[in-house]
Amino acid sequence: MPVRPLAVALTGGVGAGKSEALRMFEALGAATLSSDEVVHDLLHSDEEVRARLKDRFGRGVLTGEGEIDREVLGGRVFKHSEDLYYLESVLHPRVIRAQRLFREKLAASADAPAVCVIEVPLLYEVRGEGRFDKVVVITASAALRRQRAGSRLDEREERLISDAEKVRRADFVFRNDGSLEELQAFVGDVWQQLLAQVDA
Repeated sequence: MPVRPLAVALTGGVGAGKSEALRMFEALGAATLSSDEVVHDLLHSDEEVRARLKDRFGRGVLTGEGEIDREVLGGRVFKHSEDLYYLESVLHPRVIRAQRLFREKLAASADAPAVCVIEVPLLYEVRGEGRFDKVVVITASAALRRQRAGSRLDEREERLISDAEKVRRADFVFRNDGSLEELQAFVGDVWQQLLAQVDA
């Protein structure tokens, strides 16, 4: 019976560098999943999601090709909390299901990697940390995150749990204010610690 991979959540603020860290974990051998990419796929290919969002927000959120326009949708929901809650009520259960199916598929595989890392931007906000064995938080200064994320930071930041609280709850923490090499060194160190736990 295959041993399930150690499940690691990767989280942090907008523009902190989570996606870059996820790519680094993948390069080291982790099975990885980006929740942002799951959302992108849902908006692109899930007919029920598109129908519900069109019913709620009107045809104005569609492109000329009938796809969900993420920029228009984002501009709408981040200005109206009730619209944001509706969007999340549609997407979050499907994202959680995708994460669960990803992990179940790995657990059933005889050659699954020892560790899987799932990027979960709203991990603490949706009380999702209990679904994971370990949590890695990537943070950065507000000025640097604003430089990386632009207007997305101000739109999303006010409803998020503070970085200080995320850091307090996490198993591993990195302040990503330096170089890519420093981030890579951190990821490599965490990777070795995770492998040691798997082998223990």
